[in-house]
Amino acid sequence: MNGKLKFRNALAGKNTGRPPLWVMRQAGRYLPEYKKLKQEYSFLEMVKTPELAKEVSLQPLKRFDLDAVILFSDILVIPEAMGQPYHFRDQGGIEMEFSLKGKDCIHRLEAEGIEEKLSYMKDALLLIERDLMDKKALLGFCGSPWTLACYMIQGGSAEGFPKAVEWATHHPKAFEALLEKISFALRQLIEMQMQAGVDALQIFDSWHSLCPKEKAWDWSLKWIKEIVENLSDPCPVLLYAKSSKERLKTLCQSGVSGLSLDHGIHLQDARSMLPCPFVLQGNMDPAIMETNPELVRAETMRILDSMREDSAHILNLGHGIRPNAKIECMDALVETNLSYPY
Repeated sequence: MNGKLKFRNALAGKNTGRPPLWVMRQAGRYLPEYKKLKQEYSFLEMVKTPELAKEVSLQPLKRFDLDAVILFSDILVIPEAMGQPYHFRDQGGIEMEFSLKGKDCIHRLEAEGIEEKLSYMKDALLLIERDLMDKKALLGFCGSPWTLACYMIQGGSAEGFPKAVEWATHHPKAFEALLEKISFALRQLIEMQMQAGVDALQIFDSWHSLCPKEKAWDWSLKWIKEIVENLSDPCPVLLYAKSSKERLKTLCQSGVSGLSLDHGIHLQDARSMLPCPFVLQGNMDPAIMETNPELVRAETMRILDSMREDSAHILNLGHGIRPNAKIECMDALVETNLSYPY
């Protein structure tokens, strides 16, 4: 069974045998071929050049027998397309060209014409799909409205995003207007990725944990639900939202097909709360990928044993793979999954 079919079966809760495998942020970062390419091109040049985005997206597949490819891009292409560019700080982190400070800033954001402005993403996806020849699954992605709003209001990366939390707390009408505009832009982006043939989408609500429990729905999840419910055609949507086990059922109310779980949550606990065919993805600690193959094999076996015969499990890390991950550790993860006896 090829990777594409295995991935689709897992998304439908009908997989038999080993779980499909891909890794969040698998394109770039830790790969020497990516680092070499980055000496010639900036991150944004690679994102916005379809041929380069395709090359980086497929680099992991040339080394490892993975079941899915995820587009090499960035969640902040949406604020940029809306008129709020960004760049990377020399010391690390994101810097928006300006921060949103009120209703006038929201009014100036342009949420129309996203497909045209981000056509380079569709072009890259079509190039990747042609190379995959229907043998591997193709994944698209985007940031959540809440997570994007955090960067847009704060003006870049910041511990706890205090300006965004303050605005959401004390200026709810303006904040809702911003989320509505971001959601409209995101729906266009997702539709474009669907038209390019993606098998599934992943929404990254990376800063969900900053939402107080009583505000998690209004600030984050209701907007994700609105996006999912307004897609023109059904498409599996996976949600990554770092949060506690107590919020899992609330996360599911967003209407997504599955959750990508942080490594702080036990998979069996999550499965007891969220039975098949709801998809669970994860959830190895990314830090293990910086140790040695023996530890990786042992942890992979532990996860596979715990989810044995689970028909809706996708093997993955509990967060994105980090720059210091070792190639031999990634090899061990893939080989252990491929050889696991069912």
